Amino acid sequence: MFTITVASILLVIFIGFGLYLKSSPIFVQTSLWHLITGSEWSPGKGEFGFLPFIMGTVWITSLAILFALPISLFTALFLTEHSKSYVKKWVFPALDILAGIPSVVYGVWGTLLIVPWISEKLAPHFVFYSTGYTTLAGGIVLGVMILPLLISLFIEIFSAVPKEFRDASLSLGATKWQTSKFIILRKTLPGIIAAVILAVSRALGETIAVLMVCGNIPELPHSLLDSCYPLPALIANNYGEMLSVPLYEAALMLSAFLLFIVVVLFNTTSRVILYRIEKKFR
Repeated sequence: MFTITVASILLVIFIGFGLYLKSSPIFVQTSLWHLITGSEWSPGKGEFGFLPFIMGTVWITSLAILFALPISLFTALFLTEHSKSYVKKWVFPALDILAGIPSVVYGVWGTLLIVPWISEKLAPHFVFYSTGYTTLAGGIVLGVMILPLLISLFIEIFSAVPKEFRDASLSLGATKWQTSKFIILRKTLPGIIAAVILAVSRALGETIAVLMVCGNIPELPHSLLDSCYPLPALIANNYGEMLSVPLYEAALMLSAFLLFIVVVLFNTTSRVILYRIEKKFR
């Protein structure tokens, strides 16, 4: 068991090291700073500017969190503090179903419903024309995808608060909402932040669903109704094609390496915070 545990840790290290080795040839020609701040993407000319892809990833992930955070937070509060047992009996299986749906199904749903809604109903109020394949569509689809994860994490965090805290608050005359607001949310704030960080790391790596609705145009998005091109979509769309172009494979491996580093950092941070929360309430 110890050997298997060490092997799983080494696997993560080997993956990171392998991605670095594959991406290292591009550093001979261009500096990392120029790569992550450049905005021109022209592999035929040897120009690999990752800024549009980085900003596309940031925009979609931020939108997804802004969309999913309030819904998941209030849903978890309701389920842990105010709902009846029969409500939980129906809601928890529904969350499991949402969590188990393949990402391509979310992508099809976004293509059939969200994209036409943006193109025909929402966008005409703000721009002359929009295809609907926008940053906003990617953020909505990704937000729906991370809802089950956030709700499950919040429920686990809220359930860790000792019952004595709730009883003490109610005995002093506080209402249930006041108890939820000033006791539950305040005590679990670090855990909420950790759960959001964990959800961000999950959202950063989503590929198929986002790829199907975001437009995939390598330009800096300036509004929610502009198309974007996140890093996972770049890898999925281009790996295996045009690898005869010099440094093209190294550039794609660099994008994978950047995602790997960010996800590892986000996951590590969230796990440390969650561990401290659990230790605090033991």
